[in-house]
Amino acid sequence: MGVEFRLVLAGDPAVGEVAALTAATRDETPQPTSNPRLFTARLYDQRGYAVTVRPGTHGYYEAEADDDARWEWEPAIYVNVTFSMRADDLADKGIPNMLSAVARVLAARFEDAALIQDGTYLLLTRADGVVGLHRSTWWDHYHLRHLFTA
Repeated sequence: MGVEFRLVLAGDPAVGEVAALTAATRDETPQPTSNPRLFTARLYDQRGYAVTVRPGTHGYYEAEADDDARWEWEPAIYVNVTFSMRADDLADKGIPNMLSAVARVLAARFEDAALIQDGTYLLLTRADGVVGLHRSTWWDHYHLRHLFTA
């Protein structure tokens, strides 16, 4: 069984630029597919995930935030960065590398953002430049909170 994490950036950043930010090294940069607005890279061996970057419009996202509170967001224009992982790569490779990629994207971009696991759990938001981490037990388990706090 696989796990999927989706980073959503509000607005209209260039898809190729966002794709380049996800890469730890130049040879890991997601490349355009037959659809020039869809970038992908299969990095299971190197990073523990496959990554897909694509733009969208009229978005709707909802997830469980802290204490099972419902969170909703409707960005008119957005870019999705989806990290797909195999269950056996999660803890050791996939999640640490994915969160490093998310940190690179957020450090270089200014848009409001959200990170959602499996379309169900809200892990991170950024609104007006302020990052909020949600589901503290998840962050405590992986010991990677430092990537997003000053």
